[in-house]
Amino acid sequence: MLCAGCGAREFWVDGEIFFTRTFALESKSGISGANMERSLILLKPDCLEAGNAGRVISRFEEEGFEIRGARLIQLTDEVLEVHYAHLMELSFYSNIADFMKSRPVLALVLEGENAVARIRELLGPTDSTKAPAGTIRGDMGTSGMKNVCHASDSVDNAAIEVERFFGDGGVV
Repeated sequence: MLCAGCGAREFWVDGEIFFTRTFALESKSGISGANMERSLILLKPDCLEAGNAGRVISRFEEEGFEIRGARLIQLTDEVLEVHYAHLMELSFYSNIADFMKSRPVLALVLEGENAVARIRELLGPTDSTKAPAGTIRGDMGTSGMKNVCHASDSVDNAAIEVERFFGDGGVV
């Protein structure tokens, strides 16, 4: 739905309502400014199961990131085999795949200055048990796998991942 007064769009995740507003961008690529970047975020099953989606999104927004795309997705083996290709030969890959398919994930495209590095700093280390308090994973994660979010690790990979999850549209 569209808020008539402010132009914000509403969307629901696990019974929580969120509002997001989009703004016109200056460049054809959708990114303006020398250090503006986009990153793919996947709010993982543990995040959604714990009802932390709103808290995580709020932390990103409080840091000045704008949501440019949002989509609730049930991941498949085919998508996971591409997304986690670098882990497929490891003994724990099947555990990761089963976990990531256990419930839908919320895919986001966030945009902001130096987004990739700043988002990864905000998240903390991949292993939540080693993440300091004050980071998203340190505050909400429980293990190396149940670590709240996936975030792109480079600008190049962000572009690939955004295409993978939003290639058919949905990013402004």
